[in-house]
Amino acid sequence: MIFGIPFSELAWLAVALLAAGAVTGILAGVFGVGGGAVVVPVLYELFVIIGIPEEVRMPLCVGTSLAVIIPTSIRSFNAHRRKGAVDMSIVKIWALPVIIGVVLGSYVARFAPADVFKGVFVVVAGISAFRLLFGRESWKISDTMPGNPVMRAYGVLIGVLSSLMGIGGGQLSNLFMTFYGRPIHQAVATSSGLGVLISIPGALGYIYAGWPKAADFPDVVALQPPLALGYVSVIGFILFVPTSIWTAPIGARLAHALPKRKLEVLFGLFLSVVCARFVFSFFF
Repeated sequence: MIFGIPFSELAWLAVALLAAGAVTGILAGVFGVGGGAVVVPVLYELFVIIGIPEEVRMPLCVGTSLAVIIPTSIRSFNAHRRKGAVDMSIVKIWALPVIIGVVLGSYVARFAPADVFKGVFVVVAGISAFRLLFGRESWKISDTMPGNPVMRAYGVLIGVLSSLMGIGGGQLSNLFMTFYGRPIHQAVATSSGLGVLISIPGALGYIYAGWPKAADFPDVVALQPPLALGYVSVIGFILFVPTSIWTAPIGARLAHALPKRKLEVLFGLFLSVVCARFVFSFFF
């Protein structure tokens, strides 16, 4: 037994988290999504092993995902920026509004039931997948980005929804930028910068939001320090990060090597799978 968990279960969990971290890093680089869309559903399944109750499992997945995204998104962002693909003017406009949105979303997380997190995930992932799989070049609002007031309002929305989904904002910002005529490769690269802005305040907010839960479930070892800090699983963070950091630059290189349409289809299929998984969880 280690921290009250059988060694065999802990070993299996460690191997699964390390493998999932490697996949997360590649997807973070390829899609500029920070990896959260992979981390959340994977953790949702794996946390069953260590006895996390259903009432807190989803927010614990989201908070841990935001913590995992911190190093992954920094690594992915630096890789894209070295290639000159990041539009820093957009990142600068969105910086403060996104952080404000993350703080608001973290506050909501303190009181929201688990189905709220799943619902937000399904709606946003579903819309993004539909746009990527079936959208046409003519599906554009404009060929130029909107003015600063609209950009800032959208930045707040990105922050709120991303903090409730445990993502780095890639799905939302990709969708927005392509509707305004930006190429998918630039949207992916620029989106990786939002992961940095979202993940740090988001992880801190989920530590605050989930801090009282350890006392509510005193018999659940995996929710107690040092294994968890609020809604951030320390063991999940430690095991996900090494392989995700290592593989993120590989994903960034793949993103710049893939044709535009292939990247859109792959991203759309990936989001469809994630969306279907959470719809399934509503009924089973």
